[in-house]
Amino acid sequence: MNFLSKFNWIRHGLLTIGIMIVGTVIVAALTAPIISPYSPYDLDVTMMLQAPSADHWLGTDELGRDVLSRTIFASQISIQVALVAVSVGVIGGTIIGVLAAYFGGVTDLILMRLMELLFSFPAILLAIVLMASLGTSILNAMIAIGIIFIPGFARLARATTVEAMQQQYIEAARSVGMSHSRILIIEIMPNVITPLLVEAAVAFAYAVLLESALSFLGLGAQPPEPSWGNMLNTGRGFMAQAPWLSIMPGMALFFCVLGFNLLGDGLRDMLDPHLRD
Repeated sequence: MNFLSKFNWIRHGLLTIGIMIVGTVIVAALTAPIISPYSPYDLDVTMMLQAPSADHWLGTDELGRDVLSRTIFASQISIQVALVAVSVGVIGGTIIGVLAAYFGGVTDLILMRLMELLFSFPAILLAIVLMASLGTSILNAMIAIGIIFIPGFARLARATTVEAMQQQYIEAARSVGMSHSRILIIEIMPNVITPLLVEAAVAFAYAVLLESALSFLGLGAQPPEPSWGNMLNTGRGFMAQAPWLSIMPGMALFFCVLGFNLLGDGLRDMLDPHLRD
């Protein structure tokens, strides 16, 4: 076995690990009411800050709620926010980027300058500003994170469209009188989809991090709704006496982000023709 074959095996192995981790998180989110031993909202003041035990595998929090159940249910919010936010970013960014590249001129100038304006803001700062304007809720967090993703997807879609438009089949389509909509949908979009899918997988990891950051700051999921971010925020006040309050949601967040990053890298390596050889 030569080095290149070994490298390919490692690459696809990482992709497999990413799929397994992401699949585990998604299954946990979908089956949370079934696999959770307790309700994430049940209070028991007699069991406050209990260490991990046979009854509560990951211990209890400051209100006696089961940490394992809350960690599992928190995956629902992370997956929902990531799914909606990335969808908003992909759809909005693709439309803007493709139209800017296809029509060019003033359309390209205006659209891409707007995207560069949004892109110039630090992501977390822009998220805080948007949340302050829209209000504090999970729905608004989805919208805010989605808006943050639009410029990145727009730039990628524009670059891919510009490359596709230099191909001869686009000139052939125009020469036979094919309409703009048919050229965009039939000829250009298939070339744009693959890199967008890879970017979307990586964006999922970033969306989970942003949602947790907003919840940590009190701008995302609101108590008693469980979120890895607000669980970390609560746990930091009990690090000395109950470190499991922060460790458990922190580990869940770590593995979720790691899984999406491995998935994105694996998809890129598998779908990029320059890396498959």
